[in-house]
Amino acid sequence: MTAAERFMAIENQGLVRLACATPLASVADVPANAQAILGQARAAAAAGADIILFPELCLSSYAIDDLHLQDALLERVEAEAGRLIEASKGLPVMLVGAPVRRAGRLYNAALVIADGRLLGVVPKSYLPNYREYYEKRWFAPGAGLTGMDISLAGHRAPFGADLIFAADNRADFIFHVEICEDYWGPVPPSTLGALAGALILCNLSASNITVGKARDRDLLSAAQSVRCAAAYAYSAAGPGESTTDMAWDGQAMVHEMGVVLAQSTRFGEDPELTYADIDVQRLRLERMRNGTFNDTAAAMGHPEQRFRRVGFPYTPQGDREKLYQPVKRFPFVPADPLLLDADCYEAFNIQVEGLITRFRATAGEHFVIGVSGGLDSTHALIVAAKACDRLGLPRSAILGYTMPGFATGEHTKSNAWALMNALGVKGEEIDIRPAARQMLADMDHPYARGEPVYDVTFENVQAGLRTDYLFRLANRHGGFVVGTGDLSELALGWCTYGVGDQMSHYAVNSGVPKTLIQYLIRWCIATDQFDPQTDAILQAILDTEISPELVPADASGAMQSTESRVGPYALNDFFLHHITRAGLPPSKVAFLAWHAWRDPDAGAWPPGYPDSAKVGYDLPTIRRWLDNFLYRFFTISQFKRSALPNGPKVSSGGALSPRGDWRAPSDSKATVWLDELDEALGDIGRRAEG
Repeated sequence: MTAAERFMAIENQGLVRLACATPLASVADVPANAQAILGQARAAAAAGADIILFPELCLSSYAIDDLHLQDALLERVEAEAGRLIEASKGLPVMLVGAPVRRAGRLYNAALVIADGRLLGVVPKSYLPNYREYYEKRWFAPGAGLTGMDISLAGHRAPFGADLIFAADNRADFIFHVEICEDYWGPVPPSTLGALAGALILCNLSASNITVGKARDRDLLSAAQSVRCAAAYAYSAAGPGESTTDMAWDGQAMVHEMGVVLAQSTRFGEDPELTYADIDVQRLRLERMRNGTFNDTAAAMGHPEQRFRRVGFPYTPQGDREKLYQPVKRFPFVPADPLLLDADCYEAFNIQVEGLITRFRATAGEHFVIGVSGGLDSTHALIVAAKACDRLGLPRSAILGYTMPGFATGEHTKSNAWALMNALGVKGEEIDIRPAARQMLADMDHPYARGEPVYDVTFENVQAGLRTDYLFRLANRHGGFVVGTGDLSELALGWCTYGVGDQMSHYAVNSGVPKTLIQYLIRWCIATDQFDPQTDAILQAILDTEISPELVPADASGAMQSTESRVGPYALNDFFLHHITRAGLPPSKVAFLAWHAWRDPDAGAWPPGYPDSAKVGYDLPTIRRWLDNFLYRFFTISQFKRSALPNGPKVSSGGALSPRGDWRAPSDSKATVWLDELDEALGDIGRRAEG
């Protein structure tokens, strides 16, 4: 297998492919049901599934009432179960619902079948016996049954509510099984299964449908996946079940950490397979980060000591090229319009509230902001304007300064002035070029002698002077400096340390990535936070290329471009989220980025995203900028983050303050991350020069 083939294989990227099956039921026709189960298992195998989840009692069908107690039916169930076990070689792990006899009792159970073996039998713990349910009429409860075995169709296997199943040769492929009513209880069995190590929680269900119940199931599945830092897979009975007194919708779904990965068609007429690629690596890493998860396991007496772990062999098979997991291009920006509106509302108001609280805690009378006409200073300015409105202060309490340097463009400067005038802030202009020339001359910099040398000293003299002026202006006018730098710049170290844009009295944008700032400004326009004149200027600023404007235009007139230097912010924000929030290895981040960005015509874009900006990135391009990100993030910029001023955490994706989400040494190297990416990708792309 080549490096490219290894890289593309989902099993090498910490993913497990699960299929939720909705077979066409045949009421009490056990051989027909067995044939339907086997047919779907074979189809799932061809699609590369690792595990397939069937509904509750699907081998017998669920709504057959007292027929459950007919020995002829139970004998046929056992015979067909034996045939399924024999036929399971080369198929995914199958979770099949069936009525099972043991020691003079009948259990509503899940058969866990793999590679010609009956791995285990899990009885339903909690039996509903209210309203339309009469399960205690036929079945014995499985709660508390541990350490037991069962003989079924010539196979002996563990039996009980104390089982989790783990692939012998596949890290993190660990699952637990519960049945329908079990997760409606206050303490679902899957909670203990998760605390014992299961990362995939499976529910075989035959839940009948009533108005609003699908929402309840979705809520329970999502909540359990969040609470247990797990994936929750659910498959309910569908077409063909008896409708004597109930109806069935065939709802199947998979949630991962509260996010729905896949959903079936409800009320369909045909059998269906619903696929999801579950990121078990991410789930394991999430549990490692969440100390409360382990504390709960300790408080519950460490359930892993009471559960039996059943191993099984794992061999990937079938078509593994397609990815059945929605990978968002913009982890900080939802593509769903309602979610985007809600997120922008919260993010903007978090910033406003943070700034108001800090202002009240100071003795100052003014907000002092450097206004360049770029995205970050624009957003900081409108946050400050809204803070003034809520504080009952005139917007003239904001002192805005535009400070043109050697490369400041007329377009951005005019936008800065237009915005300050439209908002009614007190604006002034300070030309920093004379002071910068003097400083460069004092240092005997070549530029002071007329040479076109535009090095880091040339750039930072300008950036430092701007911040120096702002701090002294704050002293003079009784105010404090509102920082404008954003989360993306902090990740890349794209800021001037100390007396530079890294420093302020309050860094209001420090928890907001560049991709979200763009949408916060769009949201302010869309929701009429300001007047139409202001909205027009905000749109003009959004349409301007991102540039620090520290180096004069070249001979062709092209201005300095930030993204040509540090990479597209869309990719950098993608890398930032998956590396800092999830702790994924770089090769996995590259894999996800490729699936998210390779085809601009596939997948959803956030609403209002400009068509001209809808681009794709191939793997060599992703690798180039990921190399660059890793070097900048891990090697050269942590010391800037270790000395951050205060600023609000905005996104659950994280912040980089040493007092918040991210603590790291300033002297680290990126070697292990770069080596991991090199080993995984081989010759695909080239490492960017540091």
